[in-house]
Amino acid sequence: MEKKINRRKYNQEEILWGAILIAPTLMGLIILNIKPAIETLILSFQESSGFGKTVWAGLKNYKKLIGDPEVTQAVINTLVYTLIAVPFIIVLSLVAAVLMNQKVKGISFYRTLYFLPVVATPAAVAMVWRWLYNSDYGIINYLFSLVGLKGASWLTNPHTSILAIAIVGIWSTVGYNMVLLLSGLQEIPKDYYESAEIDGAGAIKQFFSITLPLVSPTLFFVMVTTIINSLQVFDLIFMMIDKTNAALPKTQSLVYLFYKQSFIMNDKGYGSAIVMVLLVIIMLITVLQVKVQKKWVNY
Repeated sequence: MEKKINRRKYNQEEILWGAILIAPTLMGLIILNIKPAIETLILSFQESSGFGKTVWAGLKNYKKLIGDPEVTQAVINTLVYTLIAVPFIIVLSLVAAVLMNQKVKGISFYRTLYFLPVVATPAAVAMVWRWLYNSDYGIINYLFSLVGLKGASWLTNPHTSILAIAIVGIWSTVGYNMVLLLSGLQEIPKDYYESAEIDGAGAIKQFFSITLPLVSPTLFFVMVTTIINSLQVFDLIFMMIDKTNAALPKTQSLVYLFYKQSFIMNDKGYGSAIVMVLLVIIMLITVLQVKVQKKWVNY
């Protein structure tokens, strides 16, 4: 009986300290995420009446976006960007993490080199890549000319602009995910690899039998966050594609369209409805990932 009372008292203290410790994070989550999300949802059912005021409009904004070809194209652009960028980001991040996990002289230098694009500001990254992609004097087309090929108009051609932006997105994201996966790889006990070597398993067999299953929890986290970030692409499009660029309709994402409607067209109700569509897409994909992860993630 005495033991039961002590355990109950201990649990209450544990709950209290747990509540105290998570309170700052919980407050930040409510103030910075949940409250704005609820306000955006409410705003999506309103329309501007001038001078910054809004009136209730019911489902008007949602009916409008169903028949809006610009929204449909933005959904396609966002999904195309995600389908191009995410597989390359995941594979290249994992390969880089495996290579950076080897005992090589000067490995810290190589890790820093891979991580450098992450600390560069999006504006600086966009300016450098705009110069690289320039169809007249860019270095990419110059390299093509050396082998007798004619380079494309990367950022002004509607057929290549989304690919060009995805390449920049891949380049600037691999370093961050590499660090996450590297931390997961370093948690794998070395004993497993030593036992595998004794049993005659080669490097490829070790990768698929030991490395990949044991790093799968970190890989799942990287995959979820990478897909969400890719669906929210905005800064690269904003910095690299001018408003007068003929390729803009084929590159603008849902977040770009939200920005355009909310802050350029000053139709915040319609902009909020667009971003709610993006929220639903992200929620559906994330729920699907959580369901499927039970089949391939090893905890």
